[in-house]
Amino acid sequence: MTEEARLAFRAYHERALRDLLRHILPNNRFYASKLANSDLKKEGLTSLLAELPFTNKHELVDDQLQHQPNGTNLTYPFDQYARYHQTSATSGQPMRWLDTNDSWRDILDQWRTILKIWDVSASDRALFCFSFGPFLGFWSAFEAATQLGCLCLPGGGLDTKTRAALIETHQVTVLCLTPTYALRLGQQAKHDGVDTDSVKRIFVAGEAGGSIAAVRQQLSLLWPNAEIVDHHGMTEVGPVSFAWPKDTNLLRVLEKAFLVEIVDPESLRPVAEGERGELVLTTLKRYAMPLIRYRTGDLVEKAEAEPMAAVCSSLALRGGILSRIDDMVVVRGVNVFPAAIDEVVRQVGGIEEYRVRVSHKGSMTELQLEIELEPSISNGHALVQDLENRLRSAFSLRIPVIEVENGQLPRFELKAKRWIREDL
Repeated sequence: MTEEARLAFRAYHERALRDLLRHILPNNRFYASKLANSDLKKEGLTSLLAELPFTNKHELVDDQLQHQPNGTNLTYPFDQYARYHQTSATSGQPMRWLDTNDSWRDILDQWRTILKIWDVSASDRALFCFSFGPFLGFWSAFEAATQLGCLCLPGGGLDTKTRAALIETHQVTVLCLTPTYALRLGQQAKHDGVDTDSVKRIFVAGEAGGSIAAVRQQLSLLWPNAEIVDHHGMTEVGPVSFAWPKDTNLLRVLEKAFLVEIVDPESLRPVAEGERGELVLTTLKRYAMPLIRYRTGDLVEKAEAEPMAAVCSSLALRGGILSRIDDMVVVRGVNVFPAAIDEVVRQVGGIEEYRVRVSHKGSMTELQLEIELEPSISNGHALVQDLENRLRSAFSLRIPVIEVENGQLPRFELKAKRWIREDL
């Protein structure tokens, strides 16, 4: 990045951060209390940022429990709020998140930017395969696509067979869903003989799989005419990053909407390019329910990319979201992340679904995989052996693999919950 671009981006982020603080203080009780001892008159972005404490998820959960139902992180009078969402609560208590019409409009602007960069236009027909419940899911993508003039098909409340049929009936060109469900929908379409050649873009989110090479390869086999576009966001911050057309292994961050830091999870010091750390976000536009230096718990690798004025960014995440930091399991001294297991499993063809059991016996932690095979697989024993060998090679651990009957393992439309923890 040129020095001129770097200074321009930095000046933008300092202005946006100061605007955020002016908008939310003193009316936002959560941050008025949290920033009471901070010197907000410090000059320069680095000095100002150092005055702002990190925000942790447990603080937000505790605030909503103590001040039910929505907590004190509200900048405006309650009657100005028009949108309600809540987190998926894959690990603990769900958080409620509210938006005014203005803050929701900013979120839709972020999604419109992503869609335009990937050449989605009024000529497209988009199918959204999520529950349309309180989880943010693809709500913002759905509304942004309608604003672009796309024909938007809501797929909530439909079974997989019906959704697959819709693709051929309406010549769907864009899909929005999780990587897990993209695999399942593709398998259903193949089984039913549905013509899916019309699909040109598949936006996947909610799991790390969209940036895992083995998952992308399986998706490309099922959807041969489609580009797989990874994206990540969170209910509490909105859309954050998207696969870059020039290098889909990089997720570009929407830095017009966020002040981004990547820090060592222990020391909380910034990491260098090429190093891994925790993604920390400050929402620069979502004044209604803001987050300042929010520790997302997402493990990422910092990368630099070609400056992009449309998103005010030269920051990228190599390999997307590598894992959730708190999802790591230590097995006999080896750090095992769910995304790493997923990559090995997806390298083996013929596995329709899987589940990981994490058991604790005293101080010992063990993993065991249960797999369902596709009906066409005739030699399950050989496939089990192959997967066990690949796991041993990847992790230097013996991880037993057990074949279970077809239909025994759960199927998922939103975030997959494949890791089961149990004490023996």
